[in-house]
Amino acid sequence: MTVRSILDAKGHQVMSVAPDAKLSAAVKLLGERKIGAVLVMEQGRMEGILSERDIVRVLSERGAGALDEPVSAVMTKKVVSCRETDTVSGIMEMMTTGKFRHLPVVEDGKVVGLISIGDIVKRRVQEYEREQEALRDYIKTA
Repeated sequence: MTVRSILDAKGHQVMSVAPDAKLSAAVKLLGERKIGAVLVMEQGRMEGILSERDIVRVLSERGAGALDEPVSAVMTKKVVSCRETDTVSGIMEMMTTGKFRHLPVVEDGKVVGLISIGDIVKRRVQEYEREQEALRDYIKTA
C-alpha cells in the first residue's frame, strides 16, 4: 500500500495559512476544520507546518499573548515530507521515529496532499477487514 492510495481515498485538499497570519487565526482554522495541523505556505511554497503540539508548546512557554504572534514564529520549520510512491509501512516508521503525526506529500517540488497517522490507521484497519473477509469467504468454500 502506498501514500497515493491513501490520498486517492482521502483527497488531495490541503489546508494552509500564510506565515504572517496570526496564530489565533490558525487555531480557529484548526478548530473549524477539526484538523490537527496546517501547512504554512507562501506563494505555493511550503515554509513550515503548524500542529496542535506546536501551539500547546508555545502557549505553555509564552502564555495567551502568543496567539497574537505570526504563525512563522511558532511553526515547525524543518518539515519532513514523503512522496506518493512511499509505502505506508515506511512512513509509519518515519512518523514513529520522528514523533510527528502529520506528513506533507510532495511531488516535483509541489505539495499534493497531507496525511495523518489517523489516515494511515483507518486505511490499515480497512485492509485488515478486507483480509478477514477474504479468509472467511475462503473457509466457507473449502
